[in-house]
Amino acid sequence: MEKIWLKSYPDGIPAEIDINTYKSVADLFEQGVAKYRDKVAYISMGVELTYGDVDRLSRDFAAWLQSVLKLPKGARVALMMPNTLQYPVCMFGALRAGYVVVNCNPLYTPRELEHQLKDSGADVIVIMDNFAATLAEVLERTPVKHVVLTRMGDMLGGLKGAIVNFVVKHVKKLVPAYRLPRAVSLKSVLAKGAGAGLQKVEIGHDDVAFLQYTGGTTGVSKGAMLVHRNIVGNVLQAYAWIKPAIKEGEECIITALPLYHIFALTANCFTFFQIGARNVLIANPRDIPGFAKELAKHKFTVITGVNTLFNALLRNEAFCALDFSNLKVTLGGGMAVQKAVAEKWKQVTGKPLLEAYGLTETSPAVTINPMTLKEYNGSIGLPISSTEVAIRDDNGLDVPHGQPGELCVRGPQVMKGYYNRPEETAKVIMDDGFLRTGDVAVMDDNGFLRIVDRKKDMILVSGFNVYPNEVEDVVAMHPGVVEVAAVGVPDERSGEAVKIFVVRKDPALTAEALIAHCREHLTGYKVPHHVEFRDELPKTNVGKILRRALKDEAKAA
Repeated sequence: MEKIWLKSYPDGIPAEIDINTYKSVADLFEQGVAKYRDKVAYISMGVELTYGDVDRLSRDFAAWLQSVLKLPKGARVALMMPNTLQYPVCMFGALRAGYVVVNCNPLYTPRELEHQLKDSGADVIVIMDNFAATLAEVLERTPVKHVVLTRMGDMLGGLKGAIVNFVVKHVKKLVPAYRLPRAVSLKSVLAKGAGAGLQKVEIGHDDVAFLQYTGGTTGVSKGAMLVHRNIVGNVLQAYAWIKPAIKEGEECIITALPLYHIFALTANCFTFFQIGARNVLIANPRDIPGFAKELAKHKFTVITGVNTLFNALLRNEAFCALDFSNLKVTLGGGMAVQKAVAEKWKQVTGKPLLEAYGLTETSPAVTINPMTLKEYNGSIGLPISSTEVAIRDDNGLDVPHGQPGELCVRGPQVMKGYYNRPEETAKVIMDDGFLRTGDVAVMDDNGFLRIVDRKKDMILVSGFNVYPNEVEDVVAMHPGVVEVAAVGVPDERSGEAVKIFVVRKDPALTAEALIAHCREHLTGYKVPHHVEFRDELPKTNVGKILRRALKDEAKAA
């Protein structure tokens, strides 16, 4: 495909990035530390770590893994914790010593955790102790030989850390008194590592940095092998894109999405580490009043999130009353940004909500809207530097320009493959190196892409394609709606019919009123036939609505 998107690049955005800027993620880290050693790198619960602190502590952790445990290069180190100071310390430490990081969702069930630890072959796990009960159930059935326990307040220091740990343990009753075999405390690990010293390890572009597991919403969760080239490439791509809008050493980014998720990991953690930003870690973004209170303490310039998070913030009076004069960039990804949410964000903050698109398998960024965009445009933006895209049919052939087809991607950010799953890898990576995303997209004459939906989520009504995103966007425009999900359900007359699941803002809202609203904005076959009101919708750990779960429920009913 001709790179027609290049003509729409704002001034200063390069067509290509130089992948050799960094030899590895460890090299990126060390260059960042050398440049910004005395600046604040991370803030959590009012406690700060400088770039120099992260350098020292991550070196101590790396030295313990290397010299005390004597793990060979390439060993797997699992991390299971929310956004706390311990996460970047352990993550950077593992990468610096040449190990592979396996990110684990702290909310995993025992079954999910067992699968991931077995599949990855993890040797070590670092876990927040209020999630230790889950690990205790499965530990003996996994290859994990070493368990490192940490508490929420361990890196806060002094009285504050002791109080936080007391509250978590005794007041919230979150920490069962589990004694895990082979468990040691992170504090003792860092103390031992401090006396060990770190041996230099040669790490290159082709070494695996992360086994990043897919959500597993369909089939078995698979580990995407993200090599150092993938992460370095995507950081450089993202940086090239945002560079005109930011100033090195002066930014403050809010990290509410979990760092164990690829979006926050690359966009927030790595990209802003290399430019010397202050990174405010939000451990529990579901506590919207607490989140808004924390935001009030910082002159933040960048915030990332998903549509559901932005929507929740906009319904909080304290958030809407914040000072947004320093805000430069708001980036939404992970799921479609709805027009109603984007317009409300602009109204409240005075700044646009820019939509981006990516996948775990692409480290994750594929497209981003230009930083110069002033209004919501309904697109996922332009392919970023050094990224090729193609719109293809089921046979892998390019469709005519302007027609919908599967979005396929090639570039330095595309994963090596799925760990130990060559057949699954072959299904998604074509012979010419393009990755099948599973998303149906259309490209306009200026190179902007629009996702019309996941291939598997498409609804077929009397032979006509109905894309759930379009239906959801229209329903979300109704002032009485908080959240919505659209799925296809069996219908004797039309094969499938559209059903919507709705969380109401207005308890008086009726199904009839919503259907009438949809008839104003949608062609007849797209109008929902069924409306079900819910108190909440099922979501992934990062807030993405699980249509598949709702569809399965509807089928079973």
